[in-house]
Amino acid sequence: MGAVKKQTNAPTKEKSTEYFKGVWSELKKVHWPDRKQLLTYTGVVLVAVAIVSVMLWIVDSGLSILITKILG
Repeated sequence: MGAVKKQTNAPTKEKSTEYFKGVWSELKKVHWPDRKQLLTYTGVVLVAVAIVSVMLWIVDSGLSILITKILG
């Protein structure tokens, strides 16, 4: 039988360098929002979170009242 070579999966410096070059290359392709867009998007997210929070509060309160009337 021949000798079996042991393969290691340890990352080498060359592999990690290539990885970070690839990451940097992809980050250059990203469309980064300007300040106005960022503020607009943040506002949209905050309004959406507020609306969903109010909806959940209404449903929770309604179910709480319903369960109280059924059990009480």
